[in-house]
Amino acid sequence: MKKILLLIILLSTINLNAQQMLTQDRSSHFAKMALKCIQQEYPNKPGEVLGSDRDVKPVREYRPAFYGCFDWHSSVHGHWMLVKLLKLHPEMPEAPAIRAAVGSNLTAENIALEVNFFLDSNNKSFERTYGWAWLLKLAEELHTWDDPQARIWESALQPLTDLISSYYIAFLPKLVYPIRVGEHTNTAFGLAFALDYARTTQNKDLEAIIVARARDFYLNDKNCPVSWEPSGFDFLSPCLTEAELMARILPDNEFNVWIRNFLPDNNSAGIYIPSEPAEVIDRSDGKLVHLDGLNFSRAWALCFIGRKVDGLGKILFGDAAQFHLFHSLPFISDGNYEGEHWLATFAVHAMTEIDKYNATQWNFEIDPDKK
Repeated sequence: MKKILLLIILLSTINLNAQQMLTQDRSSHFAKMALKCIQQEYPNKPGEVLGSDRDVKPVREYRPAFYGCFDWHSSVHGHWMLVKLLKLHPEMPEAPAIRAAVGSNLTAENIALEVNFFLDSNNKSFERTYGWAWLLKLAEELHTWDDPQARIWESALQPLTDLISSYYIAFLPKLVYPIRVGEHTNTAFGLAFALDYARTTQNKDLEAIIVARARDFYLNDKNCPVSWEPSGFDFLSPCLTEAELMARILPDNEFNVWIRNFLPDNNSAGIYIPSEPAEVIDRSDGKLVHLDGLNFSRAWALCFIGRKVDGLGKILFGDAAQFHLFHSLPFISDGNYEGEHWLATFAVHAMTEIDKYNATQWNFEIDPDKK
């Protein structure tokens, strides 16, 4: 009985914290960062392949929708965050500025130029699959928003959305081995967001190839080397990101068997849960500050996994998620553009997953033998 009472106290604490997370004030603070960067062209890390002298020109001329926020993918997920926050707080003071900024970028004319860039033979693999995943996350967010302006933006974005979806379908059968790193090219991350989009929009072809390849890549994995994490530049956990994807792929019973083989541990959950957040020494270093992002991505992965695991493990996952989130939350706006141009997006997604976790965390049975 004492253990049950302790669990109730822990759950109440988690719920209280979640309700205080994405307040309008905090949302306004985050929105200001994205509003600043989605139309800030420099500094910029373009990342494209140049085919000739003719390709040397300002980024906004060939990527006029997503030219800001230092790089293409950060601009894309900056737009996602603005849409997410506006949906959550439609009356926020920044709402008119958000609508104006996003509306000026997501036009049919701008997206047509973005499509032309991706059709260029030198850049068909540009942002594969990290930026692709965020583009589909933005498309999903627009698709699920009952707002007249969202319909305009979704329609304008659709040619690029369709192209990226087709690129996934063409690429995945050719990928023999998954990429298991803690940065942009991580295959599991790229599949997870794309799967969410496919299921939300009923894109059966995209869903089918993602589910099939995820099973091919990961179903037989065991004993993920958690002692190797984190690496110095990680903003994703290779082990947790894979587990988060498989939580989407597998039925609950199958997943609970799979994860205890993939992340075995001697704790009460029988599943490895990271206990210490990653530490950052120099947040002016664009690579080292990745580790703040790792704390946020760990948080959302822990919550997603926590909604699928059975028994008391649910509590442990939620508590660890909050611990990671709050460790790095104070450092999002520290005056260093290296982190400010993207970290708020990761924090918002982590908070979103914590809220989903709290909405479902009471719906589990405790095995009497484990009380």
